[in-house]
Amino acid sequence: MDLFTKCYEYYPIVERAKKTGFYPYFRPIQSEPDREVVIGGKKLLMFGSNNYLGLTTHPKLKEMAIAAIEKYGTGCTGSRFLNGTLDLHEELEEKLAEFFGKEDCIVFSTGFQTNLGVISSLVRKGDCAITDKLDHASIVDGCQLSFGEVKRFVHNDMNDLEKILKGIRKDKGKLIIVDGVFSMEGDIANLPEICRLAKRYGCRVMVDDAHAIGVLGKNGRGTAEHFHLEEEVDLIMGTFSKSFATIGGFVVGEKKVITFIRHQARSLIFSASIPPPAVATVLAALEIIKKEPERRERLWQNTNKMLKGLKDMGYNTGNSCTPIIPIIIGDDNKTIQFWHNLYEAGLFTNPVIPPAVPPGRSLIRTSYMATHTDGELDQALAIFEKVGKGTGIIP
Repeated sequence: MDLFTKCYEYYPIVERAKKTGFYPYFRPIQSEPDREVVIGGKKLLMFGSNNYLGLTTHPKLKEMAIAAIEKYGTGCTGSRFLNGTLDLHEELEEKLAEFFGKEDCIVFSTGFQTNLGVISSLVRKGDCAITDKLDHASIVDGCQLSFGEVKRFVHNDMNDLEKILKGIRKDKGKLIIVDGVFSMEGDIANLPEICRLAKRYGCRVMVDDAHAIGVLGKNGRGTAEHFHLEEEVDLIMGTFSKSFATIGGFVVGEKKVITFIRHQARSLIFSASIPPPAVATVLAALEIIKKEPERRERLWQNTNKMLKGLKDMGYNTGNSCTPIIPIIIGDDNKTIQFWHNLYEAGLFTNPVIPPAVPPGRSLIRTSYMATHTDGELDQALAIFEKVGKGTGIIP
């Protein structure tokens, strides 16, 4: 069989979906990725972004990015390991380590690469990675790249986690890796119990806080701060593509551990480093996160309003308790139809079907920003009610 046969068979499926208007992916946005976007000349309210604090269009971030280009140019032309480290990178790493109360930090080019590099460098032959079944794909792939054993526990099921830990030999190195906030379900890892079990069974703990930083915790430091467990979590990983409003990733932790990762992570050593304007953007965003807690307060006001509004209408929002609010539908076709009707009514949302979610749990992923106005939220709720009733999703 020709290697490309699978590609030729897949192509007509995508083309048919595009022709019918039911293809929800790779839609080019023709404006700033803000509360309102323009796609194909059509204005839509954006309820499918990870721009939780609304910083992508902030004047200070733009100013800092432009200044960095003027000083350093547009890129680093090499990896962090060789010629791609700027003093700007080191400044950011120092400030992130200080912000999270950890000894050291290393910055990667993307969040995905961060998980690939951290997990594959730490989990070696004879070690074991223990992951939640709903962990992000980058965690799954990082585990696959490692030479260690991988065990997966039922989502947020602490009895299942303990059962797995009991079955792992005591002489194995063990790393529990979980999302802090789960990117599709919008719920939070049971970190207190995870840390308790980790201590009991001799495990290290790594939290992927991509969707929690800037959102959870009194100071926006994420899930560990939210539960007052910052000293119990060994590694905190995050991305710059959510609250930090640009691109990149990082991990903070003990200096000796970060030093090892810095010299062993292949996704760091063999990738070009994060460009100067992105680094400067993060530095500016970090200062805003620290100095403007009112943004986080507003984000939670918006989140609570939408969560209550959607639940009161009869939508199934699962166990969400964060700015990620899923509308769980179940059937793939009904989910795509619902997304299409929302889109036509002026809302940008994200349809999520298997394999991104388990079979029978297809959903519309909605997410909210601190900068959404009450008027925009009221407009969205009115559309959700009209479309939901029109399609029979709600009574």
